[in-house]
Amino acid sequence: MKTINIQAAKTHLSRLVEEVVAGEQIVLAKAGKPLVRLVPYAPARAVRVGGQLAGQIWSAPDCWAPDEDVFAASIEAPLPAPQPYRYPTAQPYDLAGQCVAESTPPPTA
Repeated sequence: MKTINIQAAKTHLSRLVEEVVAGEQIVLAKAGKPLVRLVPYAPARAVRVGGQLAGQIWSAPDCWAPDEDVFAASIEAPLPAPQPYRYPTAQPYDLAGQCVAESTPPPTA
């Protein structure tokens, strides 16, 4: 990104415009403080118009009907029995830092 003083930009405006169109980012500054950024012109987008899917989307007759009270049913349901936590087993290492689990059979659950 180039920062150009306004006085220099007046002198070289056509060259700066060509650089911006080529993709360069240029900021115009006054007394070293950035003021504006030169950007290439982009045509305005067309206004979006809705209704392209009119008549193609349908909803069931009962889609807005209230559902059964799921919350009340969940309060009356029994809680599942708690499961004991199984701690992960660590691989045994010898003093040299080598894994000795490869030479021993894995533990059975």
